[in-house]
Amino acid sequence: MTHVFLTVDTEFAWRHHVAGLDADAIYARSIEPAGVGLSFQLALLKRHGLKACFFVDPMPALIFGLDPVRRMVSTILDAGQEAQLHLHPNWTGACLGDRGAACARFEMIDYDLDAQRDLILGAAELLVAAGAPNPVAFRAGAYSANDDTLAALAQLGFVYDSSHNGAASPWPSQIGLPARTIAPVWRGVTEVPVTVIEDAPGNLRTFQLCALSAAEARDALEHAAINDHAAVTIVSHGFELANRAGLRANAVHVRRFERLCEMLDERRDQLPTAHFRDRPDLSLGRDDAPLGPNMLRTRWRQAEQLWSNMIEERVR
Repeated sequence: MTHVFLTVDTEFAWRHHVAGLDADAIYARSIEPAGVGLSFQLALLKRHGLKACFFVDPMPALIFGLDPVRRMVSTILDAGQEAQLHLHPNWTGACLGDRGAACARFEMIDYDLDAQRDLILGAAELLVAAGAPNPVAFRAGAYSANDDTLAALAQLGFVYDSSHNGAASPWPSQIGLPARTIAPVWRGVTEVPVTVIEDAPGNLRTFQLCALSAAEARDALEHAAINDHAAVTIVSHGFELANRAGLRANAVHVRRFERLCEMLDERRDQLPTAHFRDRPDLSLGRDDAPLGPNMLRTRWRQAEQLWSNMIEERVR
């Protein structure tokens, strides 16, 4: 079997803070936008009997309080899914109502080992205070992690990291692994890389809901199953099924998510979804290779993206 980690980065979008919105409005546009946010996604996962990991960023609690994070965590846990740790460090320097004028450094890789350990420890304490179990898995915001990140996680007792993304390498994803590494590997913690495909010769693209068409997702899953890959790690965001303003659903992205859930439901015997907390038996250090390029498939996605950007992303 090829274990599938269906992951959803669940966070307050910084752009809404910069726009001067209050906590309730940011929650509405980042977490529950346009009726296709967290609750919609959880309901669809339940309908198909799928497991997903919600990487929750608790750092906005530093200026907005714990209540929004508690709401995220309780919604996730009540639906039978898991909450693990996500972290955007810029929130540590933010100020309420200043439209983003104040902030700390955005990238984890801009902090040394001790500072990263302190950031991760503080974020984990916030997440637990919001009602989550002690996290065992971590993903850095924007995949911005390096070997110091992995060392800090190991020191703090984490089991998994899922920050390596070859499509975001060499910046800001700077873990010392080849860009094409997609199989889990031991690096003091078990690194579970984000899956990438090769959409053009030499060009890697993240297996992310807003980045791949349903056909590309289907072929990537088929490729992993046929080649007995150790794992597939898929990325989405709580706000990704809506437009960037968080005011209307993006029908292209909604259809992709619905089709992805259908495909994983249909292939559950070969491609079972997993929680990190389940600690599934993962083969480590395999030479699993990304799906290769297909020009027709890529051109279709580009046409679909054009429609999404021109039509579905309109504010109203």
